[in-house]
Amino acid sequence: MDLTVIPGSRILEVARLAFSTPDVDLLCFGESDQPSPLAARDAATRALAEGHTRYPDVRGLPALREALAGYLTRLHAKPVAEARIQVTASGMTALAVAMSAVLRPGHRVLMPSPAWPNIASAAVLRGAVVEQIDLDVQPDGSFSLDLDRLDMMMDGARALVLNSPGNPTGWTATEAELRAIRDIAQRHGAWLISDEVYSRLVYDGSDAAASMLDIAEPDDRIIVCNSFSKTWMMTGWRLGWLVVPAGTSELIVDLVETLHSGVAPFIQLAGVAAIADTDTLHRFRAHCAIGRDLATQALTGLGGIRYQPPAGAFYAFLQVDGLRDSLDLAKQLVTRHGVAVAPGVAFGSAGEGWLRVCFAQSAGLMERAMQRLRDGIRAEMAR
Repeated sequence: MDLTVIPGSRILEVARLAFSTPDVDLLCFGESDQPSPLAARDAATRALAEGHTRYPDVRGLPALREALAGYLTRLHAKPVAEARIQVTASGMTALAVAMSAVLRPGHRVLMPSPAWPNIASAAVLRGAVVEQIDLDVQPDGSFSLDLDRLDMMMDGARALVLNSPGNPTGWTATEAELRAIRDIAQRHGAWLISDEVYSRLVYDGSDAAASMLDIAEPDDRIIVCNSFSKTWMMTGWRLGWLVVPAGTSELIVDLVETLHSGVAPFIQLAGVAAIADTDTLHRFRAHCAIGRDLATQALTGLGGIRYQPPAGAFYAFLQVDGLRDSLDLAKQLVTRHGVAVAPGVAFGSAGEGWLRVCFAQSAGLMERAMQRLRDGIRAEMAR
């Protein structure tokens, strides 16, 4: 019927199989089994009862924009003005708005890979040509970005989309690396779209990962995207935001008006309550750290596996020696062993041979699921 076609999600392919299979532990999605903050749920219920259901200010409610500006200013090295905040209907929508603002048909856009596939698809939908820059895999299973190669590939590129901490790898850029990346983008006259949705989920004792908001000037060609989905366990709420360059807010709000016309006000008021609930945020990070430890314990010593605990995000990304079809293995793990994980090929060709496990789950689920995964990998790779 002459419709636009983009590649289907290999993660959903595995998940749909899991939904139709009894007794499967779901570790394939990028979400926790923990509930959204009670403060957010109560605020939404109260807002609904009070009638906060009409068209909102497309920029976002002033209360949420002010709360986000204060939150980001406290968290990062440079102040963020409320005028630079644009509320969006999810983190993915934030990325889509940023790409709509920056990309035109034929533009080259670079993305480190393996990467969450929706980002590349959003660029392709805008007519851009996506080029992957594969992260280097170190002997211990960690990842690094070759800045010299990035510099070379940036020649003539319109934009770089950076995700740090990264999905699925957990790669997390240092502040020095971010400065170098910003300088490379500036030297080539390129835009930088920084996806920082996992910024609070780091495991080195820091309050947050290094951010472009620590180093960027307000008028830099940098757009920062974020969301309530991961940090505040609010995946289903569809609430995100952008930090845009100074002086561009009115241009961005016109795009938001066209793309989704604003976010339900009762959802935004839940976001205000979530930001104020700092205890839940810290508890969730500790919860993820336990899941990370359990994943590491299960994978350590497992023959044929290369794995390094991630610096950030909430995924264990493991390479399976000799694996040539990660989608097939992921399906066999569902049907024969009762555990659903994401196939590495879902994150691009650089992810083939790997599996992604979301460890932001309760300890009981993690222990059972990781034992199933260990047994399943052993059995399937021995066939």
